[in-house]
Amino acid sequence: MSAPSFTPTPSSVLTIRFQDCDPFNHLNNGRYVDYFLNAREDQLLEHYGLDIYKVARETGLCWVVSTSQVSYLQPAITMEKVLIETQLITWSAKHVGVEMRMYDAAKQQLKSFCWMAFIHFDLRKNMVCEHNADYRALFERVHAPVAESRFEERLAVLKRGA
Repeated sequence: MSAPSFTPTPSSVLTIRFQDCDPFNHLNNGRYVDYFLNAREDQLLEHYGLDIYKVARETGLCWVVSTSQVSYLQPAITMEKVLIETQLITWSAKHVGVEMRMYDAAKQQLKSFCWMAFIHFDLRKNMVCEHNADYRALFERVHAPVAESRFEERLAVLKRGA
């Protein structure tokens, strides 16, 4: 594996699979979150050298989704290539907030937009815990905040193409 790039806004190209689509060949609403999470997991490993599953196995620490908001703007269709960008927009002692955007492969059309919040969780103690110094340093390095504090405001900006 190559050295981490620490790109604040990593992107991945994924293929929309038949089994994830409805009878109209559109990506099922419930599967968008899976595509967003899969892309983010791959990006954490590729761009930050962070294997969240290895961390969970070895330390019992993980991140658990606490809230998510998704806007569906244009359908993603069977076998279409989509580009998913993600970025850490907020973080605190026990939380992280990630923005995720799905575009067509050429990044001409925004298909879906998501804000997802995660809590840092200790599986062994079954409780929320604080991020250690290494995670805080990583977050400082890749934090890419957005100006908007409300989902609807951010969505309006993205729809305008800003």
